[in-house]
Amino acid sequence: MPSWFILVPFACILILNLAPKTWMSRFAFWLAAALACAQLILAAGNQAILQGVVDPLAKFFNFSLAIDGLSRLMLISIAIVVFAALLAGRYTIATAAKRFNFTNLVLIALIGMNAVVMSTDIFSLYVFVETSAISLFILIAANKDKSALEGAFKYFILSAIATVFILFSIALFVLLSGGTSFSLIRAALAGQGGAFLARLAMLLFLCGIFIKSGLVPFHGWLPDAYSSAATPVSILLAGIVTKVTGAYVLMRLVTQVFVLDARTQNLLMFVGALSIIVGAYGALGQREFKRMLAYSSISQVGYIVLALGCGTPLAFAGAAFHLFNHAIFKSLLFVNACCIEKETGTLDIEKMSGLSQRMPVTAASSLVASLSTAGLPPLAGFWSKFIIILALMQAGKNTYAITALLASALTLGYFLILQRKVFFSKPGEGVSGVKEAGTGLVLLELSLTLVTIGVGIAFPWVYNYLILPIL
Repeated sequence: MPSWFILVPFACILILNLAPKTWMSRFAFWLAAALACAQLILAAGNQAILQGVVDPLAKFFNFSLAIDGLSRLMLISIAIVVFAALLAGRYTIATAAKRFNFTNLVLIALIGMNAVVMSTDIFSLYVFVETSAISLFILIAANKDKSALEGAFKYFILSAIATVFILFSIALFVLLSGGTSFSLIRAALAGQGGAFLARLAMLLFLCGIFIKSGLVPFHGWLPDAYSSAATPVSILLAGIVTKVTGAYVLMRLVTQVFVLDARTQNLLMFVGALSIIVGAYGALGQREFKRMLAYSSISQVGYIVLALGCGTPLAFAGAAFHLFNHAIFKSLLFVNACCIEKETGTLDIEKMSGLSQRMPVTAASSLVASLSTAGLPPLAGFWSKFIIILALMQAGKNTYAITALLASALTLGYFLILQRKVFFSKPGEGVSGVKEAGTGLVLLELSLTLVTIGVGIAFPWVYNYLILPIL
């Protein structure tokens, strides 16, 4: 079954580009959107179904792919965010030709991300991470203005540095284990103990993933890339791509490949806590909507890394759940930014005011997403943060638990400032002609809002159905 998630999107790309472009440009969005919906339905179904369907590529290619509980959660997250990005692109990208190219690149990113979350081989993992990264580099630069090219260039350069680290570490892993499968490498690392080469290989791979995740101190590219890309691209990049190529890879390696000793745990927890603090303070000083969300993403991914460093099953459950929640509420916030930019022509927070009267759905959904990010009950973000903080306290990491809690208060502070300035202040003169951005985008906002609220209210069921199978 796993290769279906690669083969079908690839077939869609072939269909779109081999058939006459004048025909396919009309149906590209519908084909890609239907594919995302089908993936969501299939991945959200019974896991036994996923494992029972015949895999057509198994006879021809020796792909090391498998679907487990974590892969399933990620496939669901990918499908939701890809659909959101496609729908936002349909309503905001000006020409049919650009929408067609956007759809093709999103499908390439979809192939890469699906393959990443199903790979059981470290070299295959690397190849598909780069597949996603290349498509995103092109998408970020697609506007061809100065800021977009600058953001894409920074992303390209730092991603190239990360690639060097990762490839060098893979070479060391092969030298130590004689292969690239997760099981072989883990056995070799367990046997090597604290050997220099083993530690060097793990450190290099971690540094590469820290860069791709945008974690402090390797976060310099992320605010520029998020803010300079077209907003549909920002939804894809912030909502899922950096989570799959960064946080997810880290989760997979920490649990299935690396030997999580005290030094590695301390490194992960320190980087996670530092990212939480720096990201929160960075967001506090921003005046551009998407740039604030970019720094907020750095902070929220820090929670995931902090939980991974804790090393307990409860902390891992919190990390996985927060990754899913972050994909939803951060996608929603970028959809809000998309609607605001479409209607007002700006994302400068200081130039917006009183939009709640003109854009009530956008205002309400943005408030829900902000409160979920800050971790207020009963929204989805509260439960994942609660699990992480509880796990830290149970493990005796009280300082880190207090740090995570105080940073959530800071997150609430800068989001309330955002809400007051943009939505709930006195309307300015420039908002008289502003209205909701359109039926499609409004429905998207409502859908993501309902997911955020519904997951929070139905937390026990969600935890049993999606999170417990991961452990």
